[in-house]
Amino acid sequence: MRIAAAANKAVPKAARLPPIVYEDDALLIVDKPAGLAVHGGSGLSFGAIEQFRASCPGLKFLELAHRLDRDTSGLLVLAKKRSALTALHAALREGRVRKRYLALVRGRWRDDLRRVKLPLRKYVTRSGERRVSVHQEGRESETVFRRERTLGAFTLLSAELLTGRTHQIRVQLAHLGCPIAGDDKYGDFELNRALTRQGLKRMFLHAEVLEFEHPLSGAKLAFRAALPEALAGFLASLAG
Repeated sequence: MRIAAAANKAVPKAARLPPIVYEDDALLIVDKPAGLAVHGGSGLSFGAIEQFRASCPGLKFLELAHRLDRDTSGLLVLAKKRSALTALHAALREGRVRKRYLALVRGRWRDDLRRVKLPLRKYVTRSGERRVSVHQEGRESETVFRRERTLGAFTLLSAELLTGRTHQIRVQLAHLGCPIAGDDKYGDFELNRALTRQGLKRMFLHAEVLEFEHPLSGAKLAFRAALPEALAGFLASLAG
């Protein structure tokens, strides 16, 4: 009998770990770069969670408290204790976690502040790709959008999530006729090609602010992740 040799699994390199924003015995908060999935799957051997598990083999427990799209940068929370994870999930369900994003959209946003409620439904395309659309039979989603700056034919918005549906901000903005710059799923594809030539080579969506009570101690925590240089530089080019 012959036994096939086990294939060597790629181990994430510690040098590629996202920057750590905060860490204690219960939590690990990182600033995830765009292009890094939060977990492996769909043809990816590993994501952020696998990277940290590989670099911290002594940890008995490490799980994602929530998710970010692969092409979204910004604050991501990992739990190092099951009790912390359970408490964070409860806080997310009950709306006790404040999550604010920055998004650059096509068009001039009319209102200083707008609360958007739309029903969203998941579906699968013929090619097997998971997508989300506005549909009357979908689950309710709610976001508060604030106009931060108008930059020619674009508007910089902040978006505060009141629910946490998949692709919520992206689908809502596309439905309203103001797709996110660089969004390759729901955006303006012709515009995206032009923006690539102008220097924007990723989706302009960034998880900037995260505020919640510590799941074990109850202490108030507040974090902010600055815009990545690629996004800040593109904004400067529009303003100039």
